[in-house]
Amino acid sequence: MSSIMTNSAALTALQSLNATSKSLQDTQARISTGYRVSQASDNAAYWSIATTMRSDNQAMSTVSDALGLGASKVDTAYTGMNSAISTINQIKAKLLASYGQTDASKEKTQTEITALQAQMKSYADGATFSGTNMLSVDSGSTATTAADVKILSAFNRDAAGASSISTIDVKVESIKLYEAGTTTGLAKGILDTYRLGSDGSVAAAVSGTQTALGAAALATDTYSAASLSIFSGGTAASDSQIKQMLTVIDSALADMTNSATTLGAAKSSIDLQKTFTSDLMDSIDRGVGQLVDADMNKESTRLQALQVQQQLGVQALSIANGSSQSILSLFRG
Repeated sequence: MSSIMTNSAALTALQSLNATSKSLQDTQARISTGYRVSQASDNAAYWSIATTMRSDNQAMSTVSDALGLGASKVDTAYTGMNSAISTINQIKAKLLASYGQTDASKEKTQTEITALQAQMKSYADGATFSGTNMLSVDSGSTATTAADVKILSAFNRDAAGASSISTIDVKVESIKLYEAGTTTGLAKGILDTYRLGSDGSVAAAVSGTQTALGAAALATDTYSAASLSIFSGGTAASDSQIKQMLTVIDSALADMTNSATTLGAAKSSIDLQKTFTSDLMDSIDRGVGQLVDADMNKESTRLQALQVQQQLGVQALSIANGSSQSILSLFRG
């Protein structure tokens, strides 16, 4: 039936053309943005997942920066510790050389030892990075232990969606060389603590004094690696006291070696975590891409097909609209 009131063919052609234009618009949007899911209306579930994971990836980027900063702090402390170890070995050599020397020679050797002790303090004070110093510490007048250095190492999200952070903790209390804090019971550093000359064990916490020089060594004699002297006030240390000082230096050196090992282990942990964080960020980027990125090969093919469909739809609509003109021929004489 031909009708001038309702052109069914034109309506069908128009609907088809509108659908093609809508599909063409969507395809062009995917090509221009690079995403097949660029907003929540495209796919609410995928968009939500991608948005959360992108946010987490930004947090992990901050974690990576924090790990780099933490590695620099540990590296600085490790460098200072190694320098101090080298210097205390020189002090040990000076003590060995002074055994059996005359008092005059011991006085000269003491000048060298004092210079080396000052150098160790300089190394510890200078081992500061971004305001953090793990070797020369001042815990104040209230703390009973030196505060740990916490290095941000991970941003985590559990299955329920709750987020948390992890840290790599460096126990400063066990590696500090000098402690300026004054709290009763606060342990001094490896170098400025007083040790028993008999076995090198720690003898005092906040305060201590060196045993008077010139006498025979006693089991209760104490010395500090940071301030021991073989000549003071015109009196030289006895050879038995020098042997005790060597015991104290050896004990301090053993503790410093353990501290260097602790710093090395922390540095290794930081490096491993930094590598893992970088790999994890890449994995998340790939996962998000699989959810929301457009396949440009497929979209290019689809674009060409839709453009042809659109052209054919325009022609079909033109033909359908032209059918009304044919009705006029029915009324011509």
